[in-house]
Amino acid sequence: MNSNWALWIFSVSLILFKPIFSEINLSSKELSDIPVKFLQFAKKSEVYDWMVGVRRKIHENPELGYEEFETSKLIREELEKMAIEYKPLAGTGLIGFIGSGKPPFVAIRADMDALSIQEMVEWEHKSKNPGKMHACGHDAHVAMLLGAAKILQEHRDSLKGTVVLVFQPAEEGGGGAKKMIEAGALQNVEAIFGLHSSTYLPLGEVASRSGPILAGSGFFEAVISGKGGHAAIPQQSIDPILAASNVIGSLQHLVSREADPLDSQVVTVAKFQGGSAFNVIPDSVTIGGTFRAFSKESLQQLKQRIKEVIIGQAAVQRCNATVTFDSKDRLFFPPTVNDDSLHKLFHRVASDMLGSTGIKDMQPLMGSEDFSFFQEIIPGYFFFLGMKDETLEQPTFAHSPYFSINEAALPFGAAFHASLVVRYLEESHTRTTTYNGYYHDEL
Repeated sequence: MNSNWALWIFSVSLILFKPIFSEINLSSKELSDIPVKFLQFAKKSEVYDWMVGVRRKIHENPELGYEEFETSKLIREELEKMAIEYKPLAGTGLIGFIGSGKPPFVAIRADMDALSIQEMVEWEHKSKNPGKMHACGHDAHVAMLLGAAKILQEHRDSLKGTVVLVFQPAEEGGGGAKKMIEAGALQNVEAIFGLHSSTYLPLGEVASRSGPILAGSGFFEAVISGKGGHAAIPQQSIDPILAASNVIGSLQHLVSREADPLDSQVVTVAKFQGGSAFNVIPDSVTIGGTFRAFSKESLQQLKQRIKEVIIGQAAVQRCNATVTFDSKDRLFFPPTVNDDSLHKLFHRVASDMLGSTGIKDMQPLMGSEDFSFFQEIIPGYFFFLGMKDETLEQPTFAHSPYFSINEAALPFGAAFHASLVVRYLEESHTRTTTYNGYYHDEL
């Protein structure tokens, strides 16, 4: 009787105090097989067809930033079908959880919003919302993250930690990543991965780099005020159009004569509004544009000098100028900077899945991404996935009304998402050399 009681106590103690990360570490061969097996799973007709269907439903019903109500509803329904726990954040955003519910936590992210563009592609699943279109691939991003969720949920019992699925609203200028962070999306999360479709990369290829990959960006708008009058009597006026023209020319010198040639920067004036008649000098002119660089220091320097040049050059022409920068609709985006250790992990996964020929080292781009807000908080990694539509003579660029992707890339994106986080958790587990057996709930 006493021996049976002692055996029962010993058995219970093993259950209660069993370490979370008690699984045997996978061999190098087993690790390298994961991306291939995940890709094979994602290419199964039932999984592939489901992802294509999800992508097309979202494509038919594009929604702008913070208006992704139907998109969010669709995601919730799919997560519920897979029995994946989730919670809403930042209005239309949400995060899901797969795994043990214990550390380490690693995240994968997809953006959900569309653009204010009228779709010009004639096909069965063309946008049904006039003036709105998924012209940047965010519909595919959501489908691939849901595909990754399906893969991970199938293998949830072997996950050595927790994967956080981040479905983010308002990437296109609305700063949805910042809102998600403020709402707690990164609580407990150690690292985050994100991808973007590329219509210039062929199917089966990926591109990225360590360090800065996308520029930080800011916007400016200036109102240059003079004194309006008749165009035939300019001496009685103070011409803000002439002042604005001098301002624009001077702004170009900030890059050509003040910036280090090895520190890539851009200042572009893309807005010029002033006057409505051929023979009337207006009272004021409004100009606006963007500035970009790969470091916060360069961005701050540009911001300061843009304001000084506009005010100073306007004063030379006897005009006054007011300059504004970021607003609630136009946020300052930091540079997107990839963590070096995550870059090495990405290369291991990509090599296992695609071979060395499928990985391209890319040059930094002057485009910006609000994924950078996540990278300000924790290590993050962003890469581009080949989704070139081979049926087109020329690939279409993002934000084009003719934007088109190759849906055959969806399994690759899903498998990459899942492989990266599984590899991260496996390697994190390997680095864990001691564990005292005690833990508390994190979710």
